[in-house]
Amino acid sequence: MVVLTAGALLLAGLDATTGLDVRAWVVGLASAVATAAALGRGVARHRRRQLGPADRVTLVRAVLACGLAGLAADSTGGAGHAPGPGAALVVLASVALSLDWVDGQVARRTGTASGFGAAFDMEVDAFVVLVLSAYVARAAGPWVLAIGAARYLLLVAGRLQPWLRAPMPPRYWAKVVAATQGVVLVVVAADVLPPGAATAALLVALTVLACSFGHQAWWLWRHRAGVVPAPAPAPSRVRT
Repeated sequence: MVVLTAGALLLAGLDATTGLDVRAWVVGLASAVATAAALGRGVARHRRRQLGPADRVTLVRAVLACGLAGLAADSTGGAGHAPGPGAALVVLASVALSLDWVDGQVARRTGTASGFGAAFDMEVDAFVVLVLSAYVARAAGPWVLAIGAARYLLLVAGRLQPWLRAPMPPRYWAKVVAATQGVVLVVVAADVLPPGAATAALLVALTVLACSFGHQAWWLWRHRAGVVPAPAPAPSRVRT
């Protein structure tokens, strides 16, 4: 209920300041409904009675992501096209990405890191990147959608190959790669790079992402039938 209410209020504020069409409202509200449902399932699965301090920061990011989805769906603009909601989208995305660092700091300082928090954080990250890639793809080309779709394609592959769902030790490099995707997409969405430089940056981001996912799949395949040499530590939300 909190996500739905906050999401609707955010969309109303964006409508008043930038103007949103019907499609933007539908996508934004649908994102809020889906986020609320997913959060409810996650809370129930992890048997959480309430959200911790860091989880509340992530919740703010989730609401911002719903606003981003509405802005990205608005038909009046897109990366490289003006006017439109581009400026508001860049600001909102920048705040959401900045808070990704904040929630990790809060988790560390309050000692409230948890598996639920790590999963919640990761899914919000993935959704923000998906939304940004969809927005940028309107000007750069549909191939950019591969950046946002990678996480979800891995989930689908995990349904077909259970070994892809196995846990693996956390990698600092994976966190760097995830942050890089968001930063590159925001910079391109801001339309501050020449077309050639923007395309090159997106290609580098996609290549690095593919290498990261390839390394993950290779590691999981090698350990698919055996026991991991050392048990993987509990997922952490800590950002460095």
